[in-house]
Amino acid sequence: MKIIRTTVITALILAPLAAGQAQDVGLNSAVRNIVSVKANQAAQAQQAKVRERVRLGNQMKTGKDSGLQMLLIDKSAFSMGPNAGITVDRFVYDPARKVSAVGASIAQGAFRFVSGKPTHGASGQTSLRTPTASIGIRGTMVEGAVGLDAVMIANAMQGLGLPTNIDPATASIVILRGPGPNATRGERRGEISVTSANQTINLNQPGQAVFVPRVGAPPFGPFQLPPNGFAALDNLLRSTPSLAGAPARTSQQQSSVAGQAASSAGLGSQTVLLSLLAAVGVVAAATSGGSNSPG
Repeated sequence: MKIIRTTVITALILAPLAAGQAQDVGLNSAVRNIVSVKANQAAQAQQAKVRERVRLGNQMKTGKDSGLQMLLIDKSAFSMGPNAGITVDRFVYDPARKVSAVGASIAQGAFRFVSGKPTHGASGQTSLRTPTASIGIRGTMVEGAVGLDAVMIANAMQGLGLPTNIDPATASIVILRGPGPNATRGERRGEISVTSANQTINLNQPGQAVFVPRVGAPPFGPFQLPPNGFAALDNLLRSTPSLAGAPARTSQQQSSVAGQAASSAGLGSQTVLLSLLAAVGVVAAATSGGSNSPG
């Protein structure tokens, strides 16, 4: 019986499909309602589609009552809530060494990032940026919100003494969701660092959060996000889109294990992940027989 194996095209990063075309980094695993994609700032926005390639520098935006899930080649996963904007602007993947690094900018809205296992091999090299903060990620799930969504979550939390001079366009809240030091399934303990105004706060316990009220302000925290804060964030991310009719999942139902990022994105297994990526040409199908070494 012919065995089809999949292998990434290059050893370090995926080669563009054509001269001048941006690097493929993954695909849209699920799209709900209005989601636009622009190849760059000058390009015309197009409606995003399920199983469509995600390329380096694509500007992804969701509309009202809309959402998006993206699955990257290293099995990292992004989820976006309504009225959100994100750009994957850095992606390096060495499948031979099983090492990767991801960089993304979040302009606004609620987001969730689940790091793929290869990012653990390049600890400290994966990061997210908001208008007010830089977030260093070391093998974990992180959630947060930027702009009006962050303000809404802050307003839902009483008694924490949060700063009052808040910019509704750039305020950011960042939460570590896990795994924590008491993980029982062999997961690597996750940590994040949040830097603003040359000050850094490290988070290493699930549920810890940091709030940055405006550009140039130091981070406030860490503090344990209270239940009403989680409820406000989950309200933004709970109706995550699903692939092929699978039910949407809340953040509690989505695994914090980076190696299960495919399931978190509604994909179920690595086999399904590879099949989807191969179907759109993000990975190449090799000939039958033994595995091919990238390079």
